[in-house]
Amino acid sequence: MTPAAAIKAATSDAADALGRPDLGRIATGLPADIIAVDSDPLGDVRQLEDVDFVMKAGRVVRQD
Repeated sequence: MTPAAAIKAATSDAADALGRPDLGRIATGLPADIIAVDSDPLGDVRQLEDVDFVMKAGRVVRQD
């Protein structure tokens, strides 16, 4: 599985499997739960283990 496929499986695909199409996506009108990392996770998905920024429901809850 490519890093992009792994990220999709863990986010939007997982939300779809749970019957929650309102989760696992970034789009207008959906709750903004996102993270930011310093490097490109598409090059190495393990970059997602070192999170620099967390936003939940549109509010910053952690920032390094």
